[in-house]
Amino acid sequence: MKQEEILQKLLDENLITQEQSDTVKQYRSLGIFSLHNELLFLLYLSVLLFTTGVGTLIYKNIDTIGHSIILAVLFLITTVCFYFSFKKSKGFSKEDVDFENPVYNYLVLMGTILSCIFVGYLQFQYTIFGTDYSLTTLFSAIIGFCCAYYFNNKSALSIAITGLAATIGITITPKALLENDIYNHPMLSYYGLALGILLIAWSYYSEKIGLKKHFGFVFLTFALHLISICCIAGLLEYYWLIFVILMAASTYYFYQISYKTHAVSVFTFTLIYGYIGFNIFLYKLSSYIDFNLFTELMIIITPFYIIASIILFIKLIKQFNKHSHDRSK
Repeated sequence: MKQEEILQKLLDENLITQEQSDTVKQYRSLGIFSLHNELLFLLYLSVLLFTTGVGTLIYKNIDTIGHSIILAVLFLITTVCFYFSFKKSKGFSKEDVDFENPVYNYLVLMGTILSCIFVGYLQFQYTIFGTDYSLTTLFSAIIGFCCAYYFNNKSALSIAITGLAATIGITITPKALLENDIYNHPMLSYYGLALGILLIAWSYYSEKIGLKKHFGFVFLTFALHLISICCIAGLLEYYWLIFVILMAASTYYFYQISYKTHAVSVFTFTLIYGYIGFNIFLYKLSSYIDFNLFTELMIIITPFYIIASIILFIKLIKQFNKHSHDRSK
């Protein structure tokens, strides 16, 4: 519903006066906008640039500065971050309780990232966890979960889930999707599926007991990517028929979830993953059919198939947006 329609509805229901309505219209006509989101974005970018700079500084000057000094500085900055975070925090709560000043959310994020850097550097230099580097990512994930649940920080939660996936050998980045070991090591597909299902189960359990129910979207988003990527990798294996069923079930499930949560990102990625899986399925079927007799027909049909896919994709997105807008009225 547009802002003008909302304002008119309030006026029709006598919730505001005509004078108040005119005042709101006059204010909107000034074209004033809030810098709140822009400033928060710049603050988020500053945290990422700072932590990236710390990592680069360590990498380029590791032999010059000295290991003990690097660790001491990292520990000091991390301690300062968490000191002010704990000082301004309202304490742990099962509900969505935030800092009075959103700046401290980014202080928690910086502290979490620096903690992971500190643990990783400690392991690299002194092998405190032995030769098993998966324990390092697991410990970093635990730090992320603790920070996420205590400080109610979704960014820390994302770091924690990423660390949990890295513990079993899965990385979710654009480059990793092309070069990921998951395509070379089929067992990672099963691990990824198990982790994705675990995230869904924990999301449902958290909602049932009322524990940070707003974290559910983050868990479901990671579960979508994990399960879909692992299913696509499984479609390339010998037992691909099993993954066809899993891919179909996953697509249907997240399709329903996207409508339930009105999340266009979940809906879009569900369509993309489902489309990729469907085309791999068609390719697999083609291995059982002799298409040499239909080569010319396939060449003619393929452009129309691609165009029809694009039109259908746009139509589904418009339908989803219309449904979301209708529900929000």
